[in-house]
Amino acid sequence: MKDAFGLPQSLLVLGGTSEIALATARRLIARRTRTVWLAGRPSAALDRAAEDLRGIGADVRTVPFDALDPDAHEEVLGKVFADGDIDMVLLAFGVLGDQASDERDPLSAVRVAQTNYTGAVSAGLVAAGALQAQGHGSLVVLSSAAGERARRADFIYGSSKAGLDTFAQGLGDALYGTGVHVMVVRPGFVRTRGTAGLEAAPPVTTPEAVATAIELGLRRRSETVWVPGTLRLLMSALRHLPRAVFRRLPL
Repeated sequence: MKDAFGLPQSLLVLGGTSEIALATARRLIARRTRTVWLAGRPSAALDRAAEDLRGIGADVRTVPFDALDPDAHEEVLGKVFADGDIDMVLLAFGVLGDQASDERDPLSAVRVAQTNYTGAVSAGLVAAGALQAQGHGSLVVLSSAAGERARRADFIYGSSKAGLDTFAQGLGDALYGTGVHVMVVRPGFVRTRGTAGLEAAPPVTTPEAVATAIELGLRRRSETVWVPGTLRLLMSALRHLPRAVFRRLPL
């Protein structure tokens, strides 16, 4: 169960090698979290992530999980929940893709959409059902500010995050009053190993800043969290710009 401050004692991470997810796990372990499940494709990176979290005092277990294999989601996540209640599920998997390359290769573009949206719909519904069955818990969904409005530079990725964001909002409404809390997190550009070398318009954030915002959102039981907070006003302005003006911006 969550503690008096709304922080989880047990955590399931879908996307167990995500830098944002691991920064969040470290922050929560420093507070109260003691049991962590890292779900991801078996790899040396997943094993290293588990050892890192064990080193700071958590009981960490890994479980094979592939966003592109929705047929296995119910079985895989069912085994996790069968082992005991989960206070928080962090849906943190996703791929950026390569916009220019993906435009030339529709199958690659489809893979981005299937990972970021279809896989998330499947895993999100399975996790939500398990949380509802136990009667409590939070589902935290890592969305993106990129989903707020299509940009020429990343509309394939952005459209997949727009779908995920809308899905998560609707799921939160569907679960309202059941004891299950859904929180959508919309970071701006996050500096990670995966985004190293990419150009980004400000504001730019870090995995640690996103983790801090997630903790605060859990304490407040927020439904939507922007990182940084000022991004909310910026994206509101951009969303309402006339299309002819927006397409000329260097975004």
